Amino acid sequence: MGSSGKFFVGGNWKANGTKESVSKLVSGLNSAQFPSEVDVIVAPTFIHLPYVVENIDSRYQVSAQNCWVGRAGAYTGEIAPEQLTDMSVPWVILGHSERRSLLEEGNDFVGAKAANALTHGLKVIACIGETLEQRETGHMYDVLEGQLKGVADNVVNWTDVVVAYEPVWAIGTGKVATPDQAQEVHAFIRKWLAEKVSQEVSAATRIIYGGSVNDQNAAELASKGDVDGFLVGGASLKADAFATICNARAKVPA
Repeated sequence: MGSSGKFFVGGNWKANGTKESVSKLVSGLNSAQFPSEVDVIVAPTFIHLPYVVENIDSRYQVSAQNCWVGRAGAYTGEIAPEQLTDMSVPWVILGHSERRSLLEEGNDFVGAKAANALTHGLKVIACIGETLEQRETGHMYDVLEGQLKGVADNVVNWTDVVVAYEPVWAIGTGKVATPDQAQEVHAFIRKWLAEKVSQEVSAATRIIYGGSVNDQNAAELASKGDVDGFLVGGASLKADAFATICNARAKVPA
């Protein structure tokens, strides 16, 4: 029932933001209040990372949205993990469904990227999730297991890994998994980690939910035992809404 770690809320800004809007968002986030026992991470675009690192309050941690599978070198357009750590960026999101579908990143490739990022000192938010067709045709757990295996086959130390379950059918669609649907899958992930990796990793790894999380549904989702936090898309671009989500666990009755 849940991880032993802090509640975790990540804000994935995706390919959004201008100098003006990012400055306004950072200002709003700096004024926001949330419990100290919550880890809050924001993930701007690559071009906005330096500004956010320098200007956001130290209560927040900063994440990149992707990184290269190898070391720095002749890889035009890519960002190597050691460049992120050099910029004081401690986190990276890997395996997001948009990269899996639009850029055809496979399970083994995502796993290799995760291992490489960890080797270079980054912490990883590893994303998994099924499409609506995969869910409705009964292949959901096979898909999730394959995505988890891609990470587990490559990662040795899970201390700095957070698993984000993001059903593809709920990302940017306004649809959201019911709290019971989210809990069912999170429990499956935790059981899989216990059986395929170790009981210790299962107990310690934070499993967070992503998929149209907003300030209206976050508290109910946070009430489920195996939901250790959220990876937030659109709502993370609004400081007030994101702050409400960061307080979701605090609103759950004891």
